[in-house]
Amino acid sequence: MDSAGPQVWDDMSVEVALSVMAAARTGRLVVCDQDSQCTALVTQRELTAVRNSSAYTDRVRLRDVLGVHAPFAAP
Repeated sequence: MDSAGPQVWDDMSVEVALSVMAAARTGRLVVCDQDSQCTALVTQRELTAVRNSSAYTDRVRLRDVLGVHAPFAAP
């Protein structure tokens, strides 16, 4: 799983996720649910687009933007 990228939880805000991504110097994050199951892979491009949208607020969580993703399968 480490080869896929750092893991974060789906209740994390988009802004915090982008900060984790920057600190890890990566362009993607593995998103896990409350049961520690990997559910999605998000990219910096996707999160930046959400943050730059007119509907964005600091209350937007990763789970709010994951509806378009298929479940993530570990390699």
